[in-house]
Amino acid sequence: MSHRITPSAQVDPSAELGDGTTIWDLAQVRENARLGANCIVGRGAYVGAGVRIGDNVKLQNHALVYEPAILEDGVFVGPAVVLTNDREPRSVDPDGKLKRGGDWEAVGVHVAEGASLGARSVCVAPVRVGRWAMVAAGAVVTRDVPDFALVAGVPARRIGWVGRAGARLTQRPDGTWECPRTGETYIEAPAGDDPDTVVLTEKPR
Repeated sequence: MSHRITPSAQVDPSAELGDGTTIWDLAQVRENARLGANCIVGRGAYVGAGVRIGDNVKLQNHALVYEPAILEDGVFVGPAVVLTNDREPRSVDPDGKLKRGGDWEAVGVHVAEGASLGARSVCVAPVRVGRWAMVAAGAVVTRDVPDFALVAGVPARRIGWVGRAGARLTQRPDGTWECPRTGETYIEAPAGDDPDTVVLTEKPR
C-alpha cells in the first residue's frame, strides 16, 4: 500500500508519509514533517515543518497545525482548527525590524492518543490535550486538558467527561462514571496533592 497526494497539494520531498495516507487538494505538508499510516489531510490543511503525526489521524479542511506540534495515534482535528506555536507573537522586534524564523522560540501543542478537537477550536501553545479528551467547537484551550475531559468555552473549562467512544459519561450511584454507548466504566480521583483537581481513569474490567 502507498500514500496518495492529489495534484494540487504541496508536499515537501523531505516529508514522510505512511502507507494509506491521503493528502487532499490544496493541502500543504512542510519539510521534515512525518505522518503515520492511514492519515487524512483535508483540503487546505497545513502541516508545519517537523510536525509529528501518528497513525489514523484526521485533519479536516483548513486545519492549521504549526510546528513543533505532536499528534499521537487516532487524533481528530476538526475543520479550521488552529494549533499555535508562539507565546508572544510579534511581527517585528522592539526596534521595528521584521522578525524571522530564528528570532523567536517555537512552542508546540501536544495532542495525545484518541483526542478530538472540535471545529474552529484553538489550542494556544504550549499546551497538552490529554488522551481521549474532547475539545468543543469554538473553544480556546489555554491550559492542559486532562485525559477523558470534555472542555468548552473561552477560555476552555472542563464541563464533563467523555469515554473512548466520544459520548458524554454519566455518573452512577457508586460515584463511578459510565459510557452510555459501551458500558465502560471510569473512576474519578484527586490529582496528586490538589483536592480541587481530578483525573479520570478507566476501571479495569
